[in-house]
Amino acid sequence: MSIYDKYEAVIGLEVHAQLLTNTKAYSSDENIFGATPNTKTSVISLGHPGTLPRSNSKVIEYAVRLGIAVGSDIRERNEYARKNYFYADLPKGYQITQDTTPICNGGAITIKDADGNPKDINITRIHMEEDAGKSIHDLDPFNTLVDLNRAGVPLVEVVSEPEVKSSDEAYQYINEVRKLVRYLDICDGNMEEGSLRCDANISVMLKGATEFGTKVEVKNMNSTRNVKRAIEFEIKRQIDLLEEGGVINHETRSFNAANNSTISMRHKEEANDYRYFPEPDLQAVIVTEEYKEKVRKGLPPLPKELYVKFTTDFNLSDYDANILIDEKGIALYYNELCTFTKNFKSAANFVNGSVKSFLNENAVNIKDFKISTKRLAELIALVDEGKISNTVATSKVFPEMLNNDLSANEIATNNNWVQESNSNALGEYISKAIAKYPEKVAEYKGGKKGLIGLFMGEVMKLSKGQADPKLANQLLRTELEK
Repeated sequence: MSIYDKYEAVIGLEVHAQLLTNTKAYSSDENIFGATPNTKTSVISLGHPGTLPRSNSKVIEYAVRLGIAVGSDIRERNEYARKNYFYADLPKGYQITQDTTPICNGGAITIKDADGNPKDINITRIHMEEDAGKSIHDLDPFNTLVDLNRAGVPLVEVVSEPEVKSSDEAYQYINEVRKLVRYLDICDGNMEEGSLRCDANISVMLKGATEFGTKVEVKNMNSTRNVKRAIEFEIKRQIDLLEEGGVINHETRSFNAANNSTISMRHKEEANDYRYFPEPDLQAVIVTEEYKEKVRKGLPPLPKELYVKFTTDFNLSDYDANILIDEKGIALYYNELCTFTKNFKSAANFVNGSVKSFLNENAVNIKDFKISTKRLAELIALVDEGKISNTVATSKVFPEMLNNDLSANEIATNNNWVQESNSNALGEYISKAIAKYPEKVAEYKGGKKGLIGLFMGEVMKLSKGQADPKLANQLLRTELEK
């Protein structure tokens, strides 16, 4: 048994999601990514004396949306708090957040364990807060530059229970959170731009132990892949250190993606004293049952319920359903498509195949896709009715539908792509094909059944590709077996 098999990891995740509001959390500064540094600030976000913050109602709505989506209890009376600490990119010297009254408690994110079974990662809390500015270390070799555009940008922080057991589970969890905030239209989930950020609290302990090991916090992971890599490295580092007789320090470490390692940033010998106290300039926010119900009614279909619908009502495989629900626009397009066709599997194949290929190759969003769900359903119907083959549908008719507004039937008819399904006409092609290869007929009857491909090729050639392959194959076998 490997030394690593003696231990188990205990991982808790903290996910910060920047909210897609027009303005910042407590001021009217524009909330936009990529603006010229220090141009989206004001005396409020810079913390000038005598200025007063004001709650952004959209921040509250988005937090409630997320809480309802994960099954949290939504707090009625929400108070704000000041979290005091000094850093160059925190102009006020404190952060407006929530301390003892997070807007959401409980709930869960569902992932799959190592055996493929559903596993709930319970949520401790979700609270509202504001972001700090950004320190930039790589533009000037001698100085750290500070951009305060991000100061005051609204966040929700999702804190999980320490129930994640592996890097793979963490990877799934982050992907599920990102998918959910995108479905809810509250965050774009772009980790590369920092609009979704994750910190991981990692410890290891001997299997069967009841006391957790010393926790290490890992920061600066800008992709789900890097979250996975950082956790894998940190688990191995901690086990190696313990096996060598060392001690795990309670510290914050940074992930270095260049060499796939974590490096120490600062030790935490004592708990941080942020001197939380109630924010005196903001009134408590009351979230009523009526408000929660209003938000609930405005929620879009969510990934979990779409997965159940696709696998149960539409009888799709786990694989097909997961590909479809990975992106909200694709999932909703498919869901609408299935109101026009009952061939759910064929519809999934078209969306996951031809549609997504076109979108990816041309960098087109599904919202701008030219083929409506009703037109695509007509194409599926042509295949189901045997009027065109699936190959003709995907390689010929579908591309033409992208270039004009004609129906699939009009395109197929105008181009003579409609299959010949008349038994008499097919009979003539079959007779000619058999007559052309009399010696092969004898070989077929002698047991070389693979020769059916030769005869089918001739039939398709004689019909100029318009013979219904399924029907032609049936008639051809019947004729050859005589």
